[in-house]
Amino acid sequence: MRNFFKQFFKDKFATASLVVLLLLYISIFLANFIAVYPKNYSNRNLSYAPPSNIYFITPEGKLTRPYTYNYIRKFDKNSLRMYFIQDRSQKYYLKLFPKGFEYKFLGIFKTKRHLFGVEKGGDIFLFGCDINGRDNFSRLLYGGQVSLTIGFLALFISFPIGLIYGGIAGYFGGKTDMLMMRFAEAIMSIPSFYLLIILAAILPSGMTSSQRFLLITVILALIGWAGFSRVVRGMVLSIKTQDYVKAARSIGASRARIILKHILPQTSSYVIIAITLSIPGYILAESGLSFLGLGIQQPDASWGNMLKEAQEFTNIMYRPWLLTPGFLIFVAVLSFNLIGDTIRDILDPKSEIR
Repeated sequence: MRNFFKQFFKDKFATASLVVLLLLYISIFLANFIAVYPKNYSNRNLSYAPPSNIYFITPEGKLTRPYTYNYIRKFDKNSLRMYFIQDRSQKYYLKLFPKGFEYKFLGIFKTKRHLFGVEKGGDIFLFGCDINGRDNFSRLLYGGQVSLTIGFLALFISFPIGLIYGGIAGYFGGKTDMLMMRFAEAIMSIPSFYLLIILAAILPSGMTSSQRFLLITVILALIGWAGFSRVVRGMVLSIKTQDYVKAARSIGASRARIILKHILPQTSSYVIIAITLSIPGYILAESGLSFLGLGIQQPDASWGNMLKEAQEFTNIMYRPWLLTPGFLIFVAVLSFNLIGDTIRDILDPKSEIR
């Protein structure tokens, strides 16, 4: 184990990816504490307000505490466009641990303290606002709780199924193996993304986002185990011929014990690699469905439905802060892939790194 971590941290890209993912998951875990505004915050007067500018120097050139100005919305009659200007008549200084909206910290006790904010009457939008005047920074934290956790929840369902299914098929072989693998291949032949679109489209309109999230997770898991089970089955076919398996069989160990205690643990290296490489697929699947309007529904946030606003050309040109969810999806998927590739290089017996 010590040798594994030593080799892992030698890879600068994998180490940087791990740090990035830790920061992302810590942020979404403490979303209520870090977010400036609650989930239901909305100010239609600030629709598409740009990111707030934070100043450290006064107009007179003196160094001061960080402060910002509120925005005022204006309408240009010539171009028929809305735009924002700063109200420089009043400074609003940033504060650490201010009192704000009440929430349950870690689900245990209530508090009104937050990581940062501005003085009463002021607004701060680090990543601007969306069409409904909602703070994008806060919504990115809340949306990350959906987009970054769906992969792990799906894995908790699909991987145990694939591991046990492939283990049984590989151990028993013969007709049992043939029938089980034909069923797995039938599952694999289903076009998963189109199936998700169909199923999501026929879901009852009255379902809450939490219910849709749970159902999408289950659907992703139930169609994602088949490919994994085929690889496990191939590994079990090789492992079951080893001497220690024959010895366990000779002393009267049950088949279930041999599979669970002696064979499946030997696939742990592949399982770890497969987990790190499968999570990005689940993240992209959820983001894709939400982007198409078939996943998590507004007003609840996910990175996919937040990115949907950026599909308009005018928003890309004039409101680039709406692309932030897409950047975070890219960073998270890339980080998981880099970590998975590094783990594969370390755990693969044929890898040159060893």
